[in-house]
Amino acid sequence: MKVRRVKGDIRSGDLARDEAGWRPDWSRERRRRWSWTPSRALIGSIRDYQRAAARHGPFAAIARRSAILRHRFWSVVTGADIPLNVSIGGGMLLPHPNGVVIHPEAEIGPNCCLFQQVTIGKRGPGGAPKLGCWVEAGAGARILGGVTIGDHALIGANAVVLSDVPPRTIMVGAPARPVGVRDEAELRGREQETL
Repeated sequence: MKVRRVKGDIRSGDLARDEAGWRPDWSRERRRRWSWTPSRALIGSIRDYQRAAARHGPFAAIARRSAILRHRFWSVVTGADIPLNVSIGGGMLLPHPNGVVIHPEAEIGPNCCLFQQVTIGKRGPGGAPKLGCWVEAGAGARILGGVTIGDHALIGANAVVLSDVPPRTIMVGAPARPVGVRDEAELRGREQETL
């Protein structure tokens, strides 16, 4: 398996800016002992693989193989198709991970939340989607092509996003269209809870 190098350290990479709102809330990914949380285990296996891929030596090779096996197991359990080399900011939340599909070239910012059956992929020869921080995609949403989704955007259930989305915009429909803007005071309050 060819390894695509991720940008910098996964905990302090390009997507993990120091500005308010860009700090990952790692508690959203924390695995709890003796609890059945397949989505957190899946994301954890991806993080472990990326950490091991940056190292060299026999122990790193064992860690990579272990992460690959765990990733395959949790991918089958969840029904999700999330590549090991995808660029995901910290604090990723998958409440119901079944059917989630993410293209290997997609970039997902910190603290994003993707519900079941979300597809983030290419459309034709264009690039892959880029999601900002605190983006939420409802069940069955499709984000296709080289689009950029702004910070705090909300993509409604079954929406099909084919064009760029400004920050804090609420998008619904197929093709997706803006129907409102999220309240900045509420969003700032949520960010402060994680700092």
